[in-house]
Amino acid sequence: MPLPEALFSAQQINIPPELPDILKQFTKAAIKTQPCDVLQWAAGYFSALSKGEPLPVKERIEMPSAVEETDTSLTPGFLQVLHQQLSPKGTVSVTELKEKWRNLCLPDEQLEVILQLDDFGEEVEWMKFLALGCSTLGESLLNSVKIACKILTTEPGPAAPITFETFSFLYSYLANIDGEIAEEEREAFLHRIKEQADQQSGMVLLRNFLTQPSVLF
Repeated sequence: MPLPEALFSAQQINIPPELPDILKQFTKAAIKTQPCDVLQWAAGYFSALSKGEPLPVKERIEMPSAVEETDTSLTPGFLQVLHQQLSPKGTVSVTELKEKWRNLCLPDEQLEVILQLDDFGEEVEWMKFLALGCSTLGESLLNSVKIACKILTTEPGPAAPITFETFSFLYSYLANIDGEIAEEEREAFLHRIKEQADQQSGMVLLRNFLTQPSVLF
């Protein structure tokens, strides 16, 4: 009985010319993002790649502190990835948010805690979720707004400028959730910030509010 012909030969195996670059970019993305579950994250990565959607990739490696060394919870870098993926839609379904969240290997219970901070239904206004996500990362209202500015700015750097309208929304929303600052004080604070923003083409810089009375944060 004659031996069967080889199933594959060098001529039969077709390697797409773009495959090496795809694998190279995937490897670099995994190194920058450092997912705790590479398989789960890879599924989200290639799903987004096939659909032409923003990839679940951090801009740079986040160096954890000694306390966070084994932590797999939300970080500013992960929140920025979610912002890149979901902010263009304005309002997102909880189902899609959960999918993107799990693709980053983040704990479901932390997402539930954030969602319970407001009366969300099946749809989530992204900017509100971003603000609440920042509030879980910052130890104070000041730190929460600082994190949001660094995520939202289009000019990375120490100034982290964002529009006054965006700053006003974030601050007012988080201050209302917090409930510790009187409305008159909030309005007076925002008035001072707007005066400074008007001198910066309507942009709020980090240093604009770092010098404000700490009671407002």
